[in-house]
Amino acid sequence: MMLKLPAMRGQLQVLSARNSTLLSLCDAFDEASSTLDRLRRNGSNDLKLIAEYEMLCSDLEGEVIDICISMRGRT
Repeated sequence: MMLKLPAMRGQLQVLSARNSTLLSLCDAFDEASSTLDRLRRNGSNDLKLIAEYEMLCSDLEGEVIDICISMRGRT
């Protein structure tokens, strides 16, 4: 998972091994971001669909970051 905050990547690996919700969110983010990349790479003209995937990726990433921050004190 490519986050805007690369410092969280190590923490993500540890936390996702113990938290099924976080693991599911990471999987969903990976799928959504792969689809978004594919749409952009293929030159899709469906700007509404691209915007929806951009929003989805942003929302999922925010949820992942929130979980990491909330769990940081518990590790």
